[in-house]
Amino acid sequence: MTSPPRPVLEMRGITKTFDSAIALSDVSFDVLPGEVHALCGENGAGKSTLMKVLSGVYGHGTYDGEIRFEGELLQLKDLRDSERHGIVIIHQELALSPHMSIAENIFLGNERRGRFGLIDWNRTKREAAALLKRVGLREDVSAPVSGLGVGKQQLVEIAKALSKEVKLLILDEPTAALNDEDSQHLLNLVVELKEQGIAAVIISHKLNEIEQIADRVTVIRDGRVVETLDTSDVTEDRIIVGMVGRDMEHRYPQRPAKELGRSVLRVENWTVYDTLDPTRKVVDSASFEVRAGEILGVCGLVGSGRTELAMSLFGHAFGSNITGTTWVNGREVRMKTVRQAIDCGLAYATEDRKALGLNMIDDIRRNITLASLNKVTARGLLDERKEIGVANGFRNSMNIKAPSVFARAGHLSGGNQQKVVLSKWIFADPDVLILDEPTRGIDVGAKYEIYHIIHELARDGKAILVVSSELPELLGIADRIMAVCDGRITGDLPVESADPESLMRLMTLEKAR
Repeated sequence: MTSPPRPVLEMRGITKTFDSAIALSDVSFDVLPGEVHALCGENGAGKSTLMKVLSGVYGHGTYDGEIRFEGELLQLKDLRDSERHGIVIIHQELALSPHMSIAENIFLGNERRGRFGLIDWNRTKREAAALLKRVGLREDVSAPVSGLGVGKQQLVEIAKALSKEVKLLILDEPTAALNDEDSQHLLNLVVELKEQGIAAVIISHKLNEIEQIADRVTVIRDGRVVETLDTSDVTEDRIIVGMVGRDMEHRYPQRPAKELGRSVLRVENWTVYDTLDPTRKVVDSASFEVRAGEILGVCGLVGSGRTELAMSLFGHAFGSNITGTTWVNGREVRMKTVRQAIDCGLAYATEDRKALGLNMIDDIRRNITLASLNKVTARGLLDERKEIGVANGFRNSMNIKAPSVFARAGHLSGGNQQKVVLSKWIFADPDVLILDEPTRGIDVGAKYEIYHIIHELARDGKAILVVSSELPELLGIADRIMAVCDGRITGDLPVESADPESLMRLMTLEKAR
């Protein structure tokens, strides 16, 4: 009888605190040679904290416990120290310099030098091209990274990791911002690297992807390991129970049938041209309406124009040469600025909450009141007591997990950040709420809470547009689903008669009906 292989990584009794808050409590975790080990848990469970301990972001002395890699006891000082041992982490927010070339990014901080310590550019480009070939990219290594889509940038990050002779690759939500094709390509690459002997730890909320590639799954809840599952025991339901501590029989809240109210938002012949290329139409003669209490789902493939439609409606936040007519509550309105859109009763929760939805270095309190400062001012002066009261009210009602409303938005988990974004717009009391990818990068437990909030808003008579790349999500929460293809609305279906196949047909039509 053969003995099991010795782990390439062993983390034992890892405990990490921030002030008085316990982020990790006696966590033990290991990875076998050539294994893909998935790490699952709700936002704030401690997954990213554990990986930051492993990668040296939180150096030795800032936590209790020990780390052994390839049998050696590690006392990592920083990120560079972990990379010297072959442990490389790729964060959800990519660390590439957009104005530098692909080759320069791959070897940034790890430059290929020749005589007299100068950079050997021929060697740099030659090795960069070989690494791109290894990850399946055919780009010119001299091209700037800014010209690449997010999926290709992820592959550049992996090429960068391979240049450091990676032995253990840590991927934090690698497919969160990718379309299905790019996601599958990246997952296939992880499997190829596994076959080459490179172990990987993958943090993901996409449980179907974990089922596809993981050899084992470790579930963390509230800073503690719940269980580690072998691939034969891995199912979405089993992982969910471990993550949230309860069985989720229904992924989406039940909505009682009800009569929809008056037309709240009506759009006629809305046409938008690209900001960077004013000759290219991104929205073409779109017409639709949303009624009080209705949740209208908006689906479309990447590049279909769904986000451009949403952003352009919200005070021309995107686009040029915008034409068309909008009515809010039966009154024709012109909304050429974001401030005018807010004053007309519109709110827009962006798909990129970190860059556009929140001030990450400011606290919860300020983020919630930012769009509606007039409600917490008196005679031009900010009423801080009132502002704190408002923020605390939302912290309680939205179940925002934070030590206080003075916690920085950047220190919150993704799900709690999204709740702050929603709180900001709920406080503005809009008639129309546009939600662009409202649950991207959020675990199943937090998703359920956000779905419940969306349903509550609809029950209160709000007209809601939900833009999502996840068809099951739209089928689970919407009353009606509208498809967009090449900037045109190609049709809409009541959710009772919609299914993924019928929606995909609409999403791939060349011309609107």
